[in-house]
Amino acid sequence: MKPRVRIGTARTPDGSEMVLYQHGRDFSIMINGQDLMNSRQHESELELARLGCAHLAGRKAPRILIGGLGMGYTLRQALHMLGPGAQVVVGELLVAVVEWNREFFGELNGQVLGDQRVDVKTGDMVELISRSKSRFDAILLDIDNGPNAMTDSGNRRLYGRKGIQACRRALREQGCLAVWSAEPSKKFEQLLMRCSFHVRRFRVSAYKGSKSKFRFVWVASEDKDILPPGGGEPRLPLENASKGRHRGFRWRRSSRGVGSQGTS
Repeated sequence: MKPRVRIGTARTPDGSEMVLYQHGRDFSIMINGQDLMNSRQHESELELARLGCAHLAGRKAPRILIGGLGMGYTLRQALHMLGPGAQVVVGELLVAVVEWNREFFGELNGQVLGDQRVDVKTGDMVELISRSKSRFDAILLDIDNGPNAMTDSGNRRLYGRKGIQACRRALREQGCLAVWSAEPSKKFEQLLMRCSFHVRRFRVSAYKGSKSKFRFVWVASEDKDILPPGGGEPRLPLENASKGRHRGFRWRRSSRGVGSQGTS
């Protein structure tokens, strides 16, 4: 058997160690000894792009923001779905992750950073989004481990109220916010709804064909009609009943479409 080889390291702003490993043709990234991402498990990253960009079919020059480069799978899928007039801004906190994509991941993701439609920005995502009023038709977030951040404590700002409100302001009319997560989170989807979003929740396979390992994608928009079909439709809890919401916390599954599964 081929050994797993340590081929790169980086430090996050809060001092955590991120390590890149190679095992044959496969790559993995760990943070403080915990798995963060693996090239064998990327189906949910592809699904993030499919769900977040579904409403853009036929648009000639959409503008997209992808938060978190990872191994480039979400970017690859988004580019596949978008036409030649699209512009895709990729925000990545760590310069090392961009360098790893250029040096090691090109065969995995089709050399996406060489696509003329792509503009890579390194640095803080909250600052990038806050400077982008009414700029994007879709924002796809795959930062850290999702709302339960494990890489950098600063990432939690993005998934808090101020971060979500900044995302809403950065979207154009009929824009969508799509968020990847390793775990479900009722608290986070309630926050999305309290920030004036309609929300669909999708449970998606971590890797193609998996029936036991899942990730989660929320798609949110102020325009309910452009949300992708299927998934689950969460409801706010009792305290919002006076504002016209349904009483009690309910998990409602949409009857439209097939595609990704929603939790029940």
